Amino acid sequence: MPPAMTVLEVVQKTAEFFSAKGIESPRLNAEILVGHALQLPRMQLYLQFERTLAQPELEAIRSMARRRGQREPLQYIVGVVEFHGLKLKTDRRALIPRPETERLVEILIERGKALPPAHVLDLGTGGGAIALALAGAWPGATVLAVDKSAEALALARENAVAAGLDGRITFLLSNWFSSMPADARFDLVVANPPYLSENEHSRAAPEVRDFEPASALVSTEQGIGAALAILRGAGRLLTPGGWLALETGSGQHQALREAALEGGWTRTESLSDLAGRERYFFAWPA
Repeated sequence: MPPAMTVLEVVQKTAEFFSAKGIESPRLNAEILVGHALQLPRMQLYLQFERTLAQPELEAIRSMARRRGQREPLQYIVGVVEFHGLKLKTDRRALIPRPETERLVEILIERGKALPPAHVLDLGTGGGAIALALAGAWPGATVLAVDKSAEALALARENAVAAGLDGRITFLLSNWFSSMPADARFDLVVANPPYLSENEHSRAAPEVRDFEPASALVSTEQGIGAALAILRGAGRLLTPGGWLALETGSGQHQALREAALEGGWTRTESLSDLAGRERYFFAWPA
């Protein structure tokens, strides 16, 4: 029988294994994974470092560690991610919500504080992170969450039910505007569309390249095709005073500004993310 191991020893060995596999923040990954396997928050994990683990507990940890060692994203293994105060189920049906997208939500909520939008359209909702966060922040708003993936929409619905927001959000299977009702109008259209080029995707970390859905990451025209399609189609759906908000890839804003000018949009604005990269593009129609 293998010698007994304490929680601390398992965390240390798991961190060493992750480090050898080239995983960033190996100790943090190990603590989160071991804590999840033992159903312990990290603080409780620290308090139990000297506890000896039973064989079934060790096997559960080893199974998860093998998956992480193959570079499967930690969020898919633990099955949950925190996003703007929400605990969202996450799996391979949809993109993992990023801090950059959480920052976009914060900007939108701050700007909508005085006059929250009554009708919101979330294009490419994925697992529903943006739609749920905005519905939670604006109790008077109705939200239409659109995605071309039926699997992603199913995940978004599951998250809406878990958050108690399913009565406020409508889900629509549509490739951007293709199935949109002709009379639909919104005060805010928001999207985090695919914005990587094929080349950028091929050079991405294995967690991104090999596990997350490529359709949620890669777009045409060197990554800007989806953002341009949204920019060209969103204006007709906006109410007077309505606006468009996009999360984008780096180096795309000049082309978006030019397309907006050609398309009759009257004003655009660019904001950087916390790393200083141009990330958020806003536009207002005539």
